[in-house]
Amino acid sequence: MAAFLGGAGGGGGGGGSLGSGVCPWPRSPPGSALGWEPLLPGLQIRSRSVEQTLVPLVAQITTLINHKDKPKRSDKTLRAVQQVGQAVNLAVGRFVMVGEAIANENQELKEEMKIACTEAKQAGETIAQLTDIAALDHPESDGQITIFTDKTDVVKAARLLLSSVTKVLVLADRIVVKQIINSRNKVLLTMERLEKVISFQEFVQIFSQFGNEMVEFAHLTGDRQNDLKDEKKKAKMAAARTILEKCTMMLLTASKTCLRHPDCESARVNKGAVFHRMRLALEQVIEIVTDARLIGENEPGPVSIYTGIKEFKNKVEGLRENIYHLSKENLWALLRVVLEHTEDFTDSAYTSHENRERILELAKQAKMEMEQLVSAWMYAQSQKKKDVTEDLELAILKTCQCMNELHRELHSVATSVAADLIKYHSDHLILKALKICGAEGNIEAVAEHSCKLSEQKEQLIEICHLLRHVSGTEPLEITCLHAEDTFQVTGPQIISAAETLTLHPSSKIAKENLDVFCEAWESQLSDMSLLLREISDVFEGRRGEKRTYLSLPRPGKHNSNLKALKPVRLDSEEQNKLGKVGLELHKLAIRVDSEMEKWEDPENEIVRHAQGLSSMAYSMYLFTRGEGLLKTTQDLFQQAEAFATEGLKLASTLLSFSNQLEDDDKPLLLQEIDKMVPAYQQLQVTAKTPVQGKTATFTKVDTCIHNVKCILDILAQVLPLSCKLHRKHKAGNGYFRAHRPWRENGLHTAAKEASGPARTDLFGIRSLEQHVANLTVWDNKPF
Repeated sequence: MAAFLGGAGGGGGGGGSLGSGVCPWPRSPPGSALGWEPLLPGLQIRSRSVEQTLVPLVAQITTLINHKDKPKRSDKTLRAVQQVGQAVNLAVGRFVMVGEAIANENQELKEEMKIACTEAKQAGETIAQLTDIAALDHPESDGQITIFTDKTDVVKAARLLLSSVTKVLVLADRIVVKQIINSRNKVLLTMERLEKVISFQEFVQIFSQFGNEMVEFAHLTGDRQNDLKDEKKKAKMAAARTILEKCTMMLLTASKTCLRHPDCESARVNKGAVFHRMRLALEQVIEIVTDARLIGENEPGPVSIYTGIKEFKNKVEGLRENIYHLSKENLWALLRVVLEHTEDFTDSAYTSHENRERILELAKQAKMEMEQLVSAWMYAQSQKKKDVTEDLELAILKTCQCMNELHRELHSVATSVAADLIKYHSDHLILKALKICGAEGNIEAVAEHSCKLSEQKEQLIEICHLLRHVSGTEPLEITCLHAEDTFQVTGPQIISAAETLTLHPSSKIAKENLDVFCEAWESQLSDMSLLLREISDVFEGRRGEKRTYLSLPRPGKHNSNLKALKPVRLDSEEQNKLGKVGLELHKLAIRVDSEMEKWEDPENEIVRHAQGLSSMAYSMYLFTRGEGLLKTTQDLFQQAEAFATEGLKLASTLLSFSNQLEDDDKPLLLQEIDKMVPAYQQLQVTAKTPVQGKTATFTKVDTCIHNVKCILDILAQVLPLSCKLHRKHKAGNGYFRAHRPWRENGLHTAAKEASGPARTDLFGIRSLEQHVANLTVWDNKPF
């Protein structure tokens, strides 16, 4: 068992914030016979720090519980079990001390915290008693002792321990949430004073206080943002914090302008808009940290085309598993939603005639493919088929391929139009003109350029809308919405600031204010370029997918024969032919991944090579679908060659490992290695052999994919066998990790902490995390 968190208590950033709330628990630790649910039914975790603190504790407890399934144990094993129980009890005792210190500092939570600490202490003592050798009978004479035949008591104690520890962490989290709320309240009170101030000297004093409070709020919310597990909430938090950061400078200059020109209506409008936006952002932060339903979330949010296509394809591909679980009406409804949203593109003034016709053609084709799918689907149902028929499989492939082409076309339109508009407006000529005309007091020219800025604003808002449709991930959708909102709000603020400068052309403060708002616009336009790049990265498979194998060879780097070959893309018919073998490849890659998760050491060389092979196989699967980084047949052949090279390294590693074994299963491992080496060599030869012509190229692609599939099938047999042998071999060398003795790195460190002066950071939460991290000191292996 790895030491709890390896000494790291949580992922909450510098403040060590702990989150709790309502999202699913992670999966049980690999090899656990008992998962989270039986121990803590109904409890759910939202933040990384709480999850990371509890995962090892659950792993440790489930190891003790699983141990009871094997009643015969030696004296050596019993002593190891007893030491685990004692270590847990000691660490729980220190954990309770920290929890009680937190309780004494927070009277409103004192009673709840005390109860949870008492429960944790009792549970720790119970576990120590249940693992105490002195309390056991020794009826056996052969050195094998029967223990824990009834696991009821230890399960009860484990559940109480986990529940009480989690309660303490959740209560500590409530303190952090309270800190954020209190910080927000201080900011709001100071903002009210700033809004009403009439003296410039008083404003300077209050704004200094406001700045300090905003820095504190930024630190607290930054830590919380980093700790959130939900990427969607994290993106919303980032958007709100960005607004607050940029609005702080706007508030300064807008307030100064209003103080300098108290009778100017445009200055008051400008200032009021800043305060209003900051209050909305502050409220959004609190809604996120308290898990309140966000404003406008009572109704379903806008659905992007990407999300719609993804859901539609998932339902269509689900027919392979069950042709009776879905109605054709529901599937038609999903398709209609997608096609209705394509009207945002066909109705856009920025979509070219050719692109508009292509989108309409693909929409029509999607309906036709859907009709063919429904026909084959209904026929299969009428024949009472249990498995998908060939006609239905072909219809599924064609329908999904059509949706991929539609997505690709929409992505191309959105990104190309966005790139053109961003480049066109990158010179900021309108903003420069507003500054010049405002400083000249030219009211008519400012009004003219304000109209142009409003037109630019509408253009950018529409581009944000189109990009959201093809963003590819929920966080990027939120970023698009944030950009849209920023242009919507900042445009009128620039105009009101320009109007103020026009009325007071000699005012340095009014000029400074306009500069700040123009800089915010320019900054958002610059952010649009980054957003566009991120969206393209997701579409190209460089982000948001399973990790990509980093050793993907570059064209011509490893094989001079491929250097002169012209890159070729598969057409739709060829992709359809590869669809079935690609799906089989995907399933095998998933199987290999599941076998790797059973290894206790993810850094093991065997696992690392297997991860590389699985990742490359996944890229090849995406290639059969027309997705991912592998775009041409040449890319695929280079990937196949890299796959073979990595596989031969794995075979070499397995052979070295087998030389260390003296086990009856060793011949089985050697037998599998003997199968792997020729397969890798054959793939290498196939990938390097040059071919000419479309048919020969497709045959080579098909052969490479089939070879990789066969290799993954062998790998799926080798991994569990190697894992079994590795555990036996490791168990033969003892239970302790040579590089991390528990007496030195575990209890000794904790004892030093306990002997030092009492000290807590952020109400002692980081210290509390560290004590939880020391709740175990053993390697995570079954006894």
